[in-house]
Amino acid sequence: MTEIAVAVRGLEKRYGAMPVLRGVSLEARTGEVISIIGASGSGKSTMLRCIPLLEVPEAGEVGVAGEWLRWRPKGTGRVPADKAQVAALRARLGFVFQSFNLWSHRTVLGNVIEAPVHVQGRPRAEAIEEAEVLLAKVGLGDKRDSYPAQLSGGQQQRVAIARALAMRPAALLLDEPTSALDPELVGEVLRVIRALAEEGRTMLIVTHEMGFARDVSSRAIFLHQGIIEEEGPPAQVFNDPISDRCRQFVTSHLRR
Repeated sequence: MTEIAVAVRGLEKRYGAMPVLRGVSLEARTGEVISIIGASGSGKSTMLRCIPLLEVPEAGEVGVAGEWLRWRPKGTGRVPADKAQVAALRARLGFVFQSFNLWSHRTVLGNVIEAPVHVQGRPRAEAIEEAEVLLAKVGLGDKRDSYPAQLSGGQQQRVAIARALAMRPAALLLDEPTSALDPELVGEVLRVIRALAEEGRTMLIVTHEMGFARDVSSRAIFLHQGIIEEEGPPAQVFNDPISDRCRQFVTSHLRR
C-alpha cells in the first residue's frame, strides 16, 4: 500500500467566533497531486497552513509521513507538546507561498541552500550541488547569483519552488502559487508544477486555475464554508460533480 505522506483528521479552526474549518479530514498518499478548490473564504488556505502549524487548529490531528503531532492542554485550548517535533515536521514539508517570501538580501542560490544547510545541517558543498540541479529544473540555472529584486514575479516563484524542493520534502504545499503573478507569468510557474506532478511529487495545491487543476490532479477537493463538500477524481469533480454548489463554482471558473 502506498504510504500516506500527509493526513489531517477532524481539523477545526476559528477566528474569534467565526468557524473557518469544521471537521476537515483528508489523506494525501505519496505521489498524489491533490487540488483544493473553492470560493474565497471557504477555508482552503487555512487548511493548508494548518498542516505545517502556521495556523494552529483548535481541534483535529495532523500527521506527516506516518508521524502524528502531539498536543498538550493550555488554558482552555491546546498547543503542540514538543517544539522539536514541530520543527522536524516542518522540515519534512515544502511550503510555497502566494507572495514568494524570498530573502531579499540573499542571492537565488543563497535562498535555496539556506534551509538545507542551517536547518537540516547538510554540508554546504552538497547543498550547493543539489541547488544547482534544482535551479536548472525550474529553468533558472543562469540566475544563481542574482538577487530577488532582479527577477520577475514568475522567476521569484520558481526560486521559491526550488527552495521548497531543496528540503527533500515528503510533500509540497502550494498556496495559490500563481495568484500574485501577472497573467503573462502564470504559465511559466504552472509548467514547473506540471513537470513536478509528472515526476510523481506529492503535492497539495490551493488554486483558482481550474483547467490546470483538472489536468494535473489525481484528486480534487471542493471546500465550502469550511467543509469538504465534494471530493473525487478530477473527471468527477470538474465534469460531473454531485454537489450543486461545486457544479456552479467549477462551471463559472472554467468559463473564464
